[in-house]
Amino acid sequence: MKALINIDYTYDFVAADGKLTAGEPAQKLHDYIVSTTREFIVNGDYTIFAIDAHEENDPYHPETKLFVPHNIIGSKGRDLYGELEALYQENKEQDHIYYTDKTRYSAFVGTDVEHRLRARGITEIHLVGVCTDICILHTAIDAYNKGFDIVIHEQGVSSFNLKAHDVALAHFKNSLGAKVI
Repeated sequence: MKALINIDYTYDFVAADGKLTAGEPAQKLHDYIVSTTREFIVNGDYTIFAIDAHEENDPYHPETKLFVPHNIIGSKGRDLYGELEALYQENKEQDHIYYTDKTRYSAFVGTDVEHRLRARGITEIHLVGVCTDICILHTAIDAYNKGFDIVIHEQGVSSFNLKAHDVALAHFKNSLGAKVI
């Protein structure tokens, strides 16, 4: 069984005026991410939206020292980007759709994602979203350490650091044994 994990494809990470935008490279993912997500939903495959959630002016969060404030709870910045928001809203009541807040890079840290995947017998996870070298990478490393098979959708991931994006893609293949499609 397989699941799709959409990671941080939000206004703040994608829109031209997003607070921590990956800009045009992330915007170019839009159609692919929306169509892939729709395909998983229509097929009844488990679909997770793992979305960064930060409190405004949180001096204790480690990202505060690294990045400008972004994905602030209650802000427009946390909205899923483009048509992905409408797709989620139209389908969120289905039992194979799950939205979770995450406060660290990995979708597994501080969430019940692993429990939900295991309860459903899911062994293969597909990853799309941003940023390839940060949240996608950390989620993939945790998935590897937890024994999941990993599929990275190359047309569905990007970053604001394109060199690091390329390094992460190689790392997925060469160090995590992920299938990059």
